[in-house]
Amino acid sequence: MKTKLIMVAAALAAMASVQAAEHTPPHWEYQGKAGTAHWGDLEPGFSACKLGKAQSPIDIHAVRHGAPAPIDFAYAPSHAEIVNNGHTVQVNLPEGGAVHLASGDYQVVQFHFHTPSEETVNGKHYPLVAHMVHRNAAGELAVVAVLFKEGKENPALKPLFAGLPAHAGDKHAVEGDFNLAALLPARHDYYAYMGSLTTPPCSEGVHWQILKQPVDISKRQLAAFRKLYPMNARPVQPLNGRVVEVTG
Repeated sequence: MKTKLIMVAAALAAMASVQAAEHTPPHWEYQGKAGTAHWGDLEPGFSACKLGKAQSPIDIHAVRHGAPAPIDFAYAPSHAEIVNNGHTVQVNLPEGGAVHLASGDYQVVQFHFHTPSEETVNGKHYPLVAHMVHRNAAGELAVVAVLFKEGKENPALKPLFAGLPAHAGDKHAVEGDFNLAALLPARHDYYAYMGSLTTPPCSEGVHWQILKQPVDISKRQLAAFRKLYPMNARPVQPLNGRVVEVTG
């Protein structure tokens, strides 16, 4: 009897392992039946999208002045891979350097784009935002956001937007090394708050830093991205008592 129980338990464990391996997250998008209003219902793992109380993005309309805590950017030239992941264009930077924040040191992992900007300032969207995603040794995430306003051609974006991968799954190496520091504005004052991923599974506990000074992007560069993704922004979420600090 004991042997049979062990065999049944082993079979169930093997089945669970196979099912876990075969599980792929459900399809989601920004509009329609799998759009932002329905993310939390697509699968249990996405429940934070509906039930979370510290979700991103937010509208920044009331801030508290925090202690001076400038971001220490230590980005470095890295070989880069640009990917169309079906939801945005993402640039992977395996050796792109790090940032030092009030909460510690974080290595940059990748950055990607949303149009219009997901976060708003006093209800205003910017035409584009870059979210620079970082991870620390404990696996915690921190995002630095750079807002774009329409103006001159952005030289840092030129090698990326000249050959955006056109279809989901397309990817290629970026010619030459890419230094993320080239995308930063001259001033590094920023808004800071605790939030979440802005895409499923909407996991919370993400440290957000949104640089106040926008940088330029040309109409042609903006059109090149919007040809692939005319709109890929989650609506702003309730603050639920969270405090946004302005610092730097």
